[in-house]
Amino acid sequence: MYSEQFSEDQDRAIDRALLAGIDRILLPNIDLESVEAMHDLCKRYPKNCYPMMGLHPCSVKEDFKKVLTELHANYSSRKYIAVGEIGIDLYWDTSTLAWQEEAFRMQIEWAKEMDLPIVIHARDSFQEIFNILDEVNDEKLRGVFHCFTGDLAQAEHVLSYGGFYMGLGGVLTYKNSGLKETLKHIPIEKVFLETDAPYLAPIPFRGKRNESSYLIEIAIACAEVYGLPLQKIAEITSSNAVSLFRLDVH
Repeated sequence: MYSEQFSEDQDRAIDRALLAGIDRILLPNIDLESVEAMHDLCKRYPKNCYPMMGLHPCSVKEDFKKVLTELHANYSSRKYIAVGEIGIDLYWDTSTLAWQEEAFRMQIEWAKEMDLPIVIHARDSFQEIFNILDEVNDEKLRGVFHCFTGDLAQAEHVLSYGGFYMGLGGVLTYKNSGLKETLKHIPIEKVFLETDAPYLAPIPFRGKRNESSYLIEIAIACAEVYGLPLQKIAEITSSNAVSLFRLDVH
């Protein structure tokens, strides 16, 4: 919501979210350049916008250690709800895998040291991420697989870690995604809803800029899968997010 894609109607977009009953907007960081815009939005909406701090895998370059050092310095002056968005992305560039893996491991250690959850970006990289989590997972580690689009076996692998949730985004509404079938086997106590704005807009907005108010469409799709009233879906998934990110103490 702090990206340039909202430069002309950022406040109106947030107003639309608030009017839709979505009053907590969780903001993952991307890189050094995104920090100021994210902080600015949180400053203007302190009761609604919650910042994370991390280096997105698509932003991991040769100088990633230097960048991580600068990003880490932010933790001494601000409170964050998570270390994110971190992970591995092999869709855009496979040549940086070793750097991405090292950056991922370093930021996992941050999370353990500061008792914060991690927000994982996994695109064409479930196995690579599982290889790392299988090694480092312990009682200190918790988090969410952001915009989960995996199959049942991958969902079960996520659940086996104990402290992890699956975030459901617009892909849940796509006819041929297969995600609804997978979701039938996932306890609702292990999922929550998200948009990935400005990307992955749900039906009927697919192909357009995504925004937080569209979360309602994902909730409706979730209600259809679980056979529960929309309000119940809202209550449970919101409670899951509050629990993971400890929003009640921020």
